[in-house]
Parts: sequence; structure tokens; C-alpha cells
Amino acid sequence: MPATHEVTNQAPPLTGHNPADDAVLLDGIRREGAAWHVEDLLAFGKVTGGEEARTWADQANRHEPELRTHDRYGHRIDEVDFHPAYHALLTTTVGAGAAGSAWADGRTGAHVARAGTFMVATMMEQGHMCPVSMTYAVIPALRRAPELAAVYEPLLTSRTYDPGLRTPTGKQGLLAGMGMTEKQGGTDVRANTTAAVEQADGTWLLRGHKWFTSAPMNDLFLVLAQAPGGLSCFLVPRVLPDGTRNTFRIQRLKDKLGNRSNASSEPEFDETVAWLVGEEGRGVRTIIDMVTMTRLDCVLGSAGHIREALAQAAHHTRHRSVFGAKLIDQPLMRNVLADLALESEAATTLGLRLAGAADRAQRGDAGERAFLRLATAVGKYWVCKRQPAIVAEALECLGGNGYDEASGMPRLYREAPLNGIWEGSGNVNALDLLRAMAREPESLAAFRTEIEAARGADARLDAAWSELQGQLTLTEDAEVRARRVVERAALVLQASLLVRHAPPAVADAFCASRLAGDGGFAFGTLSPATDFTALLDRLPA
Repeated sequence: MPATHEVTNQAPPLTGHNPADDAVLLDGIRREGAAWHVEDLLAFGKVTGGEEARTWADQANRHEPELRTHDRYGHRIDEVDFHPAYHALLTTTVGAGAAGSAWADGRTGAHVARAGTFMVATMMEQGHMCPVSMTYAVIPALRRAPELAAVYEPLLTSRTYDPGLRTPTGKQGLLAGMGMTEKQGGTDVRANTTAAVEQADGTWLLRGHKWFTSAPMNDLFLVLAQAPGGLSCFLVPRVLPDGTRNTFRIQRLKDKLGNRSNASSEPEFDETVAWLVGEEGRGVRTIIDMVTMTRLDCVLGSAGHIREALAQAAHHTRHRSVFGAKLIDQPLMRNVLADLALESEAATTLGLRLAGAADRAQRGDAGERAFLRLATAVGKYWVCKRQPAIVAEALECLGGNGYDEASGMPRLYREAPLNGIWEGSGNVNALDLLRAMAREPESLAAFRTEIEAARGADARLDAAWSELQGQLTLTEDAEVRARRVVERAALVLQASLLVRHAPPAVADAFCASRLAGDGGFAFGTLSPATDFTALLDRLPA
């Protein structure tokens, strides 16, 4: 009789590989000015692709954060306990420079280097990247209060993860967060009711309740509150300079779809001590500096997440046989994987282009700053919108194995919608495109310059750009058409980048399927004329 439990035709776990060893990622890092970072990125990739890191990711999501509102004596402490795996993830990622360290690095391309590290860390685990991203993003906003930045920025740019609630200046490194939304307003932050009252010593006292504040064990938070002069931005530390706990009553932790390793909370402020950041009444203008950088991270995180899902699909199909042949050699599966690879390459290339613009903008390049203003909204909308569909298709490549929690794919699927919601949903970013064009016409001029760098290289791109320009300047029913316009803008921008920087087979397939309509609505509908071998050669190892 045959053995009943002999296991054959199963893909081994995807561990021991290097997620950073990817031509699309490394070429983009070099092209955007951070070639000096490649060696360090590859070293980091060896860690994130290892079995230990994968174990951390699994454990941090299986053993979720736990809220402790009081200690054994009845004192209010409002602390969140994490599994040691979560701390291991943050130690690794902060130590690699994915948090605030780029702001203290004077080298050209520092923000590009950090973007590559951020993407590779995202491939390891997504939940712990929330505090990492907010710490990176807080610094340009905090610089609107130079006296506060002088105290806290050196610690926010540290590569040391130092957990626990203690006096901030006594720690080796700090993490930051933000509190914008409230239950009655959500995106409409001007409906916030949290109130701020100035004190004689120059501090402010806050009273109110925030609806969605992630990573509540971070050291510092930027929050919005209503001051006499209007909605303003404030710095709220969990522990005050004298070592006493600031009032930060955590009412509950959110029971979320995904992002389970990361705690998201509802804090209540009651005579909570805060410091004004920026001008009174200009809170949105101040905190938008932080939002802009977190939106960039949404693009980078989604691109990294997409790459991880594609890597899992490619790995499985290389090892799984069906009807006498490897799945990856089956014609229809080749079409699916090639289509996913196209989407991944376009997302990665766009994300790194935005990171390059951010780096150059920080160094005084006005044209890049203008491009970033509009292109961030475009990239945030489209790459984050594509993420759930791509992850679902990648999961399907594994069949029933992908639906099993042990594969890791269900966790990727639960994470997939988050970046599309965080820091502005699809509608918010589509409308932001209209706002940028109306208020900052130089952003559209910079966008036009970027697209037209590929003029004449592909007739399909030229035709799509010509049609899009008419849509961008048409004011009738602009809000109703906003999603169509931002989607087309994203595809034209990605096509322009691929035509200039990707192998011809990649650019040709993208322009044919995404611009000229030679493809369907589902993945795996590329034309039979596609050079599938060239596209599949770009798959992650």
C-alpha cells in the first residue's frame, strides 16, 4: 500500500532569500542618486529574508498588542504591551535607518536610500512600519518650532530603538506619531472639537478625544486642537520633561482588519500638556508637512508589499507542478505573473522616483518640490488602490495553499487595503490633484516636464498624454471625473518612467496594456504578442 502522508509537490517556505537583490529596486536606487547605499541595502535584505525575521513577523501578528490601563495598585498607566517579536522588528528596521535618520544624513540621495530600506523592511512585516513612517514624517513639521526641533530631532534621527515610557531626553532614540482624526469628523479635521488653552508658561492644555491614533507607545505626537486663533498643531509627549506621565488616557485599542501587530488607539486628553508647533490657527498647514511624507511612505509601502506578494507567487509557481509541468511554465500562469510583474515594476519605479524628488526638494530644488506636490497625490491614489487587487491575484496563484494562514498570504491580504485609507482615502487624493493644479499651477508644469521627457519614444504614450492634458484642464464636472483623471495621470506617469528606464519589453507591454487597451480588466490578459520571457526574467528570485 502507498504511504498516505508522503508530502510531494509542495513549495518550500520562502526564506533565506534576499528581497533587496532585485534589479528593479537596485536600478531605481542607483538612478535616483543613492548608489552608495546598495551594499548596505543588500546586507539588510539578508536579514529581512531570513527565517528569524519571518518568525518575528508571524509572532508579532499572532500575539497582538494588549492594553493595560492601570497598574496593580490602581494607578492609571495607559501602556500597551507588545510581543518581543515586535520589538525585534523595530530594533532591526530602525537600526537600518528606515525611520528618521535620513534627515541627519547630508549625503545626496539619503532619502532615496531610506526609501529602499523602508520598502525592504515592509516586505518583512507591515505593522511595525507605522511608527517608523510617522517618525520619519514628523521632522519637517517639527522644524516649524525650531526650539522643539533642537531638543527632539537628534533623538528622532537616531538609529536606536529604545522602547518604554521615560523622559524623552533621557532616551537613546525616539519614535513619533500623530493624532488628527476625531469620531465626528474623520477626514474633515476642521470639525475637530479637541480644545487647547494657553498657559502662562507658554505651554497649552488640551481636552478632547482622538478617534484613530496609532502606535500609542511612541514618545511624541503631533495633534490638532482648536485654539482661540483656530485649528492648531501641538506637540504632545507621553512623558513630560520632569519625568511625570502626561495625560494620555487610552480608551481602547482598535480591533482592525489587518495591521494587527501595530496598536491603534483612541486616546483622551484631559489637561494634557502640549507645545504649539507652527503658527496658531495654521495647524493643517503645519501638520500637512507630516502628512505629505507619510503619503510618500504609503506609496513605498504598497510597492514593497506588492513586491512581496509577487515574490511569494513566483516562488510557489517555480516549485509547484500541475499536469506534468511547473506552474511558472504554464502559458496562462506566465501571463498572470508577467502582468503582476508589470504592475510591480511600475509601482516600484514610481515610488523611487517620488523618493528622489523628495530628496532633491529637501536640497532646494523647486522644480522637484513642485513635481512632488502633484505626483504624490497621483502615486498615493493609484499604487495604493492597486495593492489589494494585486495581492488577491498573487494569493490565487498559490491556490488553496495561499488561503491557509501558514502561507503568510492571508496576512498580506488583510494588510492590503490599509495604505489606501491611511492619510487620505482615494477620494481625498483624487481631489487633492484638483486642488494642487488650481492652487499651485507650477506643480502641473513640473508634471508636464516629467511626462514629456519621454516624448516621441512611444506613440501610445504620446497619444495618452495628449488626451490627458485635455482632461487636466477641463473644469466642467471636475470632481465627478477626478478619479478617472488621477488614474490616467498615474498610468501616463508610470509609462513615461518605464519608457525611459525599463527594458523595452517591459515598457512596450505596459503601454500596450495600460494605455492602448490591449488587455482586459483582470490580470493575466496581456496580448499573446507580449514578450513574456523578458517580463518573467524580472520576477523576484
